[in-house]
Amino acid sequence: MKPFEISRVVEAPRDRVWKAWTEIEQFKQWFGPKGFTMGYCKVDFRPGGRLHYRLDGPGGVQMWGKATYGEIVKPERISWTQSFSDKDGGTTAHPMAPTWPREMHTTVLLEEQGAKQTKITVRWLPVEGSSEAEFKTFEDGRAGMNQGWSGTFEQFNEFLAKG
Repeated sequence: MKPFEISRVVEAPRDRVWKAWTEIEQFKQWFGPKGFTMGYCKVDFRPGGRLHYRLDGPGGVQMWGKATYGEIVKPERISWTQSFSDKDGGTTAHPMAPTWPREMHTTVLLEEQGAKQTKITVRWLPVEGSSEAEFKTFEDGRAGMNQGWSGTFEQFNEFLAKG
């Protein structure tokens, strides 16, 4: 299966972008689809460490998520396995798509584009062992993934513009 992949070039040096992805106080200011804010976030940023968060959206919608960090290569790559969760950190189904893959492997690549720009590439793929229904939902959901990550990049650009 081909991963979902989306890239954007942002107006910030790679070190600045790395910090925005890895320093919790910065990360929680922008991460999530457009219109969502991070209402809760706890992180242990190291290989094997965990992230647990809650995104608060329009109309009181709340979505919990969690991740376990895999590879961390400063300042160029971060990978993790993520899933939806409950407030206690248990793995749950997607609240609006029950056949969405229970676990996704995420890789974020940061590439210098001169001294003042960085190319961010996000790759998403269901983990091995996902069901056929989960793979199909993933494949059918590419437009929604594009919309969600595009909104996240919009929020990221707004965060960077604030300085």
